[in-house]
Amino acid sequence: MQQYLDLLNKIITTGKRKPNRTGIDTISISGYMFEHEMLTGFPILTTKKVGIKNVSKELEFFIRGLHLKNWLQNVGCHIWDEWCTPSLIPYSNDPETKEKMKNENELGRIYGVQWRQWRGVKIDKDGNLKLVLIDQLKNAIETLKKDPCNRRIIVSAWNPVDMDDMALPPCHYGFQFLSDGYTLDLLWNQRSVDTPLGLPYNISSYAILLELVARTVGMVPGKLIGFLADVHIYVNQMEGVEEQLSRTPKALPLCTTSCTDVLDWNWDDFSLIGYDPCDPIHFEIAV
Repeated sequence: MQQYLDLLNKIITTGKRKPNRTGIDTISISGYMFEHEMLTGFPILTTKKVGIKNVSKELEFFIRGLHLKNWLQNVGCHIWDEWCTPSLIPYSNDPETKEKMKNENELGRIYGVQWRQWRGVKIDKDGNLKLVLIDQLKNAIETLKKDPCNRRIIVSAWNPVDMDDMALPPCHYGFQFLSDGYTLDLLWNQRSVDTPLGLPYNISSYAILLELVARTVGMVPGKLIGFLADVHIYVNQMEGVEEQLSRTPKALPLCTTSCTDVLDWNWDDFSLIGYDPCDPIHFEIAV
């Protein structure tokens, strides 16, 4: 996608150097909108290989509302290995703590838990407090079927009550569906964007989610839009970024799945047709 390469170039040419909790500085810009029309092809980078199976595995993990990282490891996905809930092991980026975090299985109340089991408190008419669990994703699907033009179909992962029990505060913290009853759009919000390493996964993950939900509610996937806040490149990623900018984008692939209900979908029921990317580029992850 040329749009993605343009974003990398914008960060390099206009970004400011900033420190952060990882100890590795970033080159950062504030604010960017990504927009893709799904009818033009599946949005995945072709200037480097993106592991679509890992994207799918993580997305199923979220859709199921899971929180133990050994589920991911058992299906060969290791993108959450370095993290765990800080309620068990407080975060630090020193080597000893990093090793402890890696050996802990519990990720806490991260993305999918919030999607499927949002936890809050209500006060009843007698003034009593009551714990409530809300299946936001299921509610969104039911609303799309009953009232597709509703402008309140939002799923949020940003729950202040649970923030201290999340392996990471959500980077992509909420998404919304908009529809005219025939075409379905998905818009997501992201507070922090690791552009070389994380954003390619985020784009493809929400594209799969849009495809799956559209099939579930009998609509056609329309626009995928991302509102991105702190958009950055870590300074130790610059060599790989320069390599990627030297490459020419190829044609986008198409996707296929037999899914009829996103809530029952399995990661291996998704594949790309005609995906012919350039070679992978290794980028360091900042923990």
